[in-house]
Amino acid sequence: MNSISLYVERNSFVHDIDPITKLIYIVFAILIPIILPSFTISFICVGISLVLLAFAKVLRKTVPVFSFVFLILITVIIIQGLFKPENETILFQIGPITMYQEGLLFALTITLRVINIVSAFMILVLTTKPSELVESLVRKGLSPRIGYMIVSVFQIIPEMMAAVSTITDAQRARGMETEGNFFVRVKAFLPLIGPVVLGSLINTKERAMALEVRGFNSRVPKTYLYEEKTYAHSKLIQSLLLLGIAGAIVWRIVS
Repeated sequence: MNSISLYVERNSFVHDIDPITKLIYIVFAILIPIILPSFTISFICVGISLVLLAFAKVLRKTVPVFSFVFLILITVIIIQGLFKPENETILFQIGPITMYQEGLLFALTITLRVINIVSAFMILVLTTKPSELVESLVRKGLSPRIGYMIVSVFQIIPEMMAAVSTITDAQRARGMETEGNFFVRVKAFLPLIGPVVLGSLINTKERAMALEVRGFNSRVPKTYLYEEKTYAHSKLIQSLLLLGIAGAIVWRIVS
């Protein structure tokens, strides 16, 4: 079954790293700039993530995501630069518009942290299959119910998109106009809502019955179809990341 995941099949060492290590890296990338709040640290963290994305050969796949993020961040920069209460130092003026240094620096801090977080998460979603991620979490003690819920989320939208495509083709075959201006498309879209929602509910019920028949609620220990994905240097990488977080905390306390 198709997945909504952004996973991209590539041959790289980043893909080979197990999901748990990538999750720890996300925690590392988020906490370090918070514990050590400096532009240099933030730039380094962003740089590390971008380098990893480049080695994974998926950097181009991040362009649509970063484009959307930048559109939002531009509004943050404008609002903070103009209206932050602590603004005092005028950076430049364009007619009646005055941009302040304090607001822009604060906006830059937010921008770097958001880009850092997005970059770290993109490493996970672009180089890890959702099924492998969930299975790794279940092996570590996550409830299979929660794991199934996570996988289901990845499957709902593709199923609905496939249903919309099928129903649209059926309506087109019956002579309904489905292409044209905005109002024509809206008119064609409204009849889709009922069948798509009803079909999703029926699929959910059938899936629940299938799981019950297969003993999903059984308390007997579960087995796994695939062997656990491991990476030769996972323990070393995890230790370095955790030591990095601990070292940052100690540095912050001492300084």
